[in-house]
Amino acid sequence: MYSVKKTFHLAYGHRLLNYNGKCENLHGHNGLVEVTLAAAELNGEKMVMDFTGLGRTMKTWLDENLDHKVILAKADPLAPVLKAQGQACYLTDDNPTAETLARLMFDVAERQLRLPVGEVAFWETPTSMAAYRR
Repeated sequence: MYSVKKTFHLAYGHRLLNYNGKCENLHGHNGLVEVTLAAAELNGEKMVMDFTGLGRTMKTWLDENLDHKVILAKADPLAPVLKAQGQACYLTDDNPTAETLARLMFDVAERQLRLPVGEVAFWETPTSMAAYRR
């Protein structure tokens, strides 16, 4: 099995509902996303995928949807307030934990962007990471 990995940076804010701790308060992170593509065979160019194509495709989605946005659960009562004030928000079905965001980006890469994704790792801080793979 072959694999390639590309990293992306994003800045975002979030908070966790029904959580007893610092993360129940609105706060921000500078996150790092690692997208690993996997393939049993190489393409005609002898690559899993060109790094430039992977970078352009994934970065475009991240920039349009998560970077410099407030990421909140759909049930968060703060979401309609922020949206009414013109703040850029991305709403998730569940609490926007690192695990939820890793799964979200995996699903987008696989289903929407049609990438042969093997794993997405999401570093919320330099020492805390969650990953999703099949």
